[in-house]
Amino acid sequence: MKHTLDPALSDGIKLETAAAARLRPIRVALVDGDEAARLALAEWIGESAAFRVVRSCSDAESALNHLPVFRPDVVVTELILPGMNGVEFVRRLKAQLPKVQVLLFTTCEDQDRLLQSLIAGASGFLLKHASPGRLLTAIREVHEGGAPMSPEIARRILYQLRQSAGALPEPVKLTPREQEILDQLSKGFRYKEIVENLGISFGTLHSYISKVYEKLHVHSRTEAVVKYLNL
Repeated sequence: MKHTLDPALSDGIKLETAAAARLRPIRVALVDGDEAARLALAEWIGESAAFRVVRSCSDAESALNHLPVFRPDVVVTELILPGMNGVEFVRRLKAQLPKVQVLLFTTCEDQDRLLQSLIAGASGFLLKHASPGRLLTAIREVHEGGAPMSPEIARRILYQLRQSAGALPEPVKLTPREQEILDQLSKGFRYKEIVENLGISFGTLHSYISKVYEKLHVHSRTEAVVKYLNL
């Protein structure tokens, strides 16, 4: 005999499940090379029943190895990490866990690198002088689909994006090597890393970058990356 669930009961189960999800603590993972900073963050977050620290990692490599097992809702990470480039870490983490929200809690004020991290998949960023209360609010905001940002840096990034948002005046023809250079820039690699990755000299790299800037009609790395991603 086939049994069917009463529609009213089904709706009640859905509501109960949704309510349980809202009551469940937000699962947070921490990534920071500074042990004292990680301990302080864990203490701040652990004081609220609304959050639960599920993992603390000292570098990007260990985070990429362990976080898929712990399935955090939000990863709070420093952008300046030992070992792997912080922007590359964000990109790889989002590839592994597409639904995870990444919040940068960082000392880095380099707007180029912050923009690259947003392009790579970070949901927002706060500078480390933010208060514990602001950090907890930001974690909840990214978990709910928001994009919190330290306003003093966000304004500069938005200005850059507005300056770079115009359509290209003519079709751009990039050589394969120029596309490789732009791809490396878009992933947040430093010039030293690009030279090593592509096996070229610093002089050759700067020559390619000058040509790329000229072709794209830009004057900075950020503008070049934004236009490259919109080609």
